[in-house]
Amino acid sequence: MIQLTAPPNSQLDEATIRQALISALEGCYQKQKVLVLIPDHTRTVPLPLLFRCLTEGLHDSSQLDFMVALGTHPPLDDVKLRQLVGIDQASRETTYRHIGLLNHLWDTSDALATIGSISQDHIRAMAGDRWHPSLGNDVPVRISKAILNYDHVIILGPTFPHEVAGFSGGAKYFFPGISGPEMINTTHWLGALAGVRGTIGIQDTPVRAMIHAAAEMISTPSTLIGLVTENDGLAGMFIGNYLEAWSAAANLSAERHIIWVDRPFDRILSCAPSMYDELWTAGKAMYKLEPALAEDGELIIYAPDLEVVSHVHGKHIYEVGYHVLPYFLNQWNRFKHVPLGVLAHSTHVRGEGTYRNEVEYPRASVSLATSLPPESCRKLSLGYTDPTTIDTSEWSHKEEDGVLYVRKAGEMLYRVRPK
Repeated sequence: MIQLTAPPNSQLDEATIRQALISALEGCYQKQKVLVLIPDHTRTVPLPLLFRCLTEGLHDSSQLDFMVALGTHPPLDDVKLRQLVGIDQASRETTYRHIGLLNHLWDTSDALATIGSISQDHIRAMAGDRWHPSLGNDVPVRISKAILNYDHVIILGPTFPHEVAGFSGGAKYFFPGISGPEMINTTHWLGALAGVRGTIGIQDTPVRAMIHAAAEMISTPSTLIGLVTENDGLAGMFIGNYLEAWSAAANLSAERHIIWVDRPFDRILSCAPSMYDELWTAGKAMYKLEPALAEDGELIIYAPDLEVVSHVHGKHIYEVGYHVLPYFLNQWNRFKHVPLGVLAHSTHVRGEGTYRNEVEYPRASVSLATSLPPESCRKLSLGYTDPTTIDTSEWSHKEEDGVLYVRKAGEMLYRVRPK
C-alpha cells in the first residue's frame, strides 16, 4: 500500500500527489478497461486535479470511464459532470473525448445486476443487539451491471466520519454508491437502528460489516485511492486494497476530522454549505453536531438559500416528517410501506428521543433557517427560524456560554471529550 500523509495543519502538494498517482497507475492497467468511481459535488475533494492525474496515469488503458457513485442522489447533467471533474466543453470534445462520464442509476432495473444475497441470519449476526424485525428478510445484492464489463475498478473518494457507516469511503462507493435500492435501504435503516451517536466516527460498525460482506461478492478486481481532505486539499492519500487503504484513511480521518469539546452545547448554529443543495444532504449539519448537542438543547440548520427537502425522496419525507426512531418502531404498520432509507434519514435529522403514550419526546430540538416556509417546517415536524433574523456575529466566540457557531458544517465531527 502506498501511504502519503501531510504533517498536521498542512496539505500534500500537487507535485507529490501527481507523482504518487502516476507511479501507482502507469503501466499497471495497460490495454485494460478501467472504471473509476468518484463522489459527486456533496463531498469536499480536489477532484479536477485528481481527474487530470488519473487520466494521465491511465493513458495506456484500452477504455477509461468515470462513474459518479450517486447512491440515490440526483443524476448530473453534462454541464455538471464537466464541472465536477473540472473540464470545459472544448477539452471534453478534444483531450477527454475518449473518457466516459457516467451517472449511477440506482432505480433503473435494467442498469443493475444481481450478484448474490445476504441472508437474514447473517444480517442479524452483524446487527447484534441493534437487530429489529423491520430489517426484513434476505437482502438481494444488486449493483450497477456496468461494473461487470470492466477489467478493473478504481475507487477514488474521501473518507469522513459518517452517520450510517461510521466512516465513509472505501467499499461504501460500491454499497450504496453504485448499488440497487435493497442494499441502500437496509444499510441505512441498520444505521438508524444503531443511532448516529452510536455509529459516527467508529470504524467497526454493523453497516460497515454489511458493506464488506456485499463487496466480497464483486468479481471485478478493485483498487482504492482513499483520500483524507483538509480544507480544500489532501491531508492524506492511501492506495491499495480497499480494506487496508480504507482503514488507514479512516485512522487519519479520526485524527483530522474530529473536534473534541469539553462539554456539550446548549445552542448550536450549524451552517450547511451550498454544496448541500437539499435537506437530504444538508442534514449532515445535524449529524456531525448531535454528539456535541446537550440534552434539551437546540440546533439550527442555517442554509438561507436551501429550498428543497429532497429532489428524489421529497414526497415520502413530507408524508412522514422528521421523527425519533421509536416513533416509527412503535407504529410500524403505519410506516412499513415507506422506503427504509427515507425513515433512516428522518430519524438522523431529528436525533435521538423516546415515544411514550403516543407522545414523541426528542432529546433536543431541531429547527430550519432556510427558504422553506413555516408551514413546510410544521408539516415536517421541525422548528422554523426566520433566516433573516440570524446575525452570525451574535453566535460567534460564545463557547464559554454554551453556544457554538459552525461556519461550515457537515464534514467535521464534534464530540464531547470523555472525562
